[in-house]
Amino acid sequence: MDLGGLIRSIDWYFLKDTALRVLAVLLCLTVHETCHGLAAYALGDPTARDRRRLSLNPLRHIDWLGLAMMLFAGFGWAKPVPVDPRYFKKPKQGMALTALAGPVSNLLLAFLAMLFCHKVLDGLVMVEDGAAYLLYIFLHLYAAPLSIGLGLFNLLPIPPLDGAKVLGAFLPDRTYFGLMRYERYGMFLLLALSWFGVTGDLISGAIQGVYWFFLELCL
Repeated sequence: MDLGGLIRSIDWYFLKDTALRVLAVLLCLTVHETCHGLAAYALGDPTARDRRRLSLNPLRHIDWLGLAMMLFAGFGWAKPVPVDPRYFKKPKQGMALTALAGPVSNLLLAFLAMLFCHKVLDGLVMVEDGAAYLLYIFLHLYAAPLSIGLGLFNLLPIPPLDGAKVLGAFLPDRTYFGLMRYERYGMFLLLALSWFGVTGDLISGAIQGVYWFFLELCL
């Protein structure tokens, strides 16, 4: 096969779709983890700063296996931001606020991305081509839904997800620490739920609801 034939045989749509999905995952995970670190730092814990995790460089946050799982299985993870609750005046509440910062940042990122699309890019997208159109597609159809999904998924009250730590702020200490003892097994539960499609069915409707709610606010 000559070079021209090889080029014509490439599925450019697949390559573009894959590249945009990878970029969306890197953006959403990086914002999520950075905001965990920023919240902990604001509450007095310098651990994330000292480990150079207060950064928007995705290479500081990405777990390559977790990235691959997120791209191909719809469920993945980043490197957890190190947090030392001993720095917090109220450890349980500090952990809850630090945990909540990740999902909230994802929901805010999705809303701001959609708002930027409708208030700025709408006037620049004249045809289905060019940088403005590609950025519009990336933000609106890739980054925003993924960011909403990541935010909502992490609010599930299953260790080690952020929702378990948020829930812990409202539980008695004995119940909270008992729940956290099962954190290591929570990942296997999440993998099983994801494998059988339970989490996907649970989250997909919520993602659509939040997406359309944000869209109404942006129009």
